[in-house]
Parts: sequence; C-alpha cells; structure tokens
Amino acid sequence: MKLPVKKGSVGELTFVVTEQHVIDFADETMPAVLSTPWLVWFLEHAARNALIPILESHESTVGVNVNIDHIAPTIAGVQVRCEARVILIDDNEFFFSLRAWDGGELIAKGTHKLRVIEKARLRERVKKKFKQ
Repeated sequence: MKLPVKKGSVGELTFVVTEQHVIDFADETMPAVLSTPWLVWFLEHAARNALIPILESHESTVGVNVNIDHIAPTIAGVQVRCEARVILIDDNEFFFSLRAWDGGELIAKGTHKLRVIEKARLRERVKKKFKQ
C-alpha cells in the first residue's frame, strides 16, 4: 500500500437503477425494485473506491464480510448514492460503515470488511486449489 488510509476516509459510488438491477420476480402485484444483491455490489465498490488510491499495482481488494439492511425500495430510473466510510483498520483489513440513499431517503445501512491482497498470491492459491 502506498499511503495509509485514515479512519474516516470515504469512498462513494453513484448509479442509476436500470432494469438490470431490479428483482427478477416482479409481476403485476410486486413492483420492480432494486434487488439487494445489486445494492450490495454497488456498496462494495464504494468501499473499494476508498482504497484504490493507496493500492500498489500488484495489490487488489477482496470482500470478506458484508452485513446490509436494505430498508427502503427504489425503482428503475432513480439515482442512488452509496457511501462507505472507514471505521476501523487492522493491518490489511478495512472495516466500513455503509449507507445508500435515493434522493433524500436512506435505503440501506450496514457494515463491510475488505482485505487488501496480493494478486499473484491469490492467483497461485486459485491455481493450486483448482489445479489449473
């Protein structure tokens, strides 16, 4: 890692919900709303955005824990802002407080842990595990 990330550092990501991001079981009685798996994907990338500036070219991140409360619906066409704030650092593990809003309403909150890893080491581990 190049520079230390400080507690309180923030990563953000903004996106517009599209048909790709909504639940696949919507029907005439169930509205097509943002799916939780897609929301988690965007929140994890917001956390990653907080760490990208400090990563060396041989490093990346992997998510190791996520805990999200998806508390309000969002329909296609609406912009969502995701925020990940560093709340704890333990060597190469970074703990985040997560929040997401559509307009002024909080739609999700939770926590996430990312680990900074060496790409080559992960590649070798995968190669050995799957005998590639």
